[in-house]
Amino acid sequence: MVATTSAHVAIAVVGAGVCSEETAQVAKEVGRHLARAGALLVCGGLGGVMEAACHGAWEEGGLTVGILPGTSRDSANPFVHIPIATGLGEVRNALIARTADAVIAIDGEFGTLSEIALALKIGKPVVGIETWELFKSGEPDQSIVRAKDARDAADKALSLAQRPVILLQKK
Repeated sequence: MVATTSAHVAIAVVGAGVCSEETAQVAKEVGRHLARAGALLVCGGLGGVMEAACHGAWEEGGLTVGILPGTSRDSANPFVHIPIATGLGEVRNALIARTADAVIAIDGEFGTLSEIALALKIGKPVVGIETWELFKSGEPDQSIVRAKDARDAADKALSLAQRPVILLQKK
């Protein structure tokens, strides 16, 4: 049994519900690396990238949370430890972004794009592997931190998720 504490860092892994075998392998490796680091893996709880990431974390004894779009916990992939049935459809993407300390986007469709945008809007770091490229006013936007592989993505997300301690001094 995996124990959790408030000290766990929560990393969301987002991507399409249907993906290639190559993309699934990358997601699985991300899940493994996150579990080895003791991170809580948060995702949308369904198939594709989400299932592969959960599978990797599951194999390494990590804890996984699936924030589901429907009303049934039974829709979660078999590697989700804690399924949360929201009944919110795609609106649940905001819950995924809010729950995470950082987000790893792997490939992805428009749902992934919404999770990236929501995370960036609320100030959460986003690390991407072969995912969306953003532009503002026709110029490339570098808000998504690019990773070369699964280990690099996990390392960057874990590093960016660490909350700095700010010391307040009286003047």
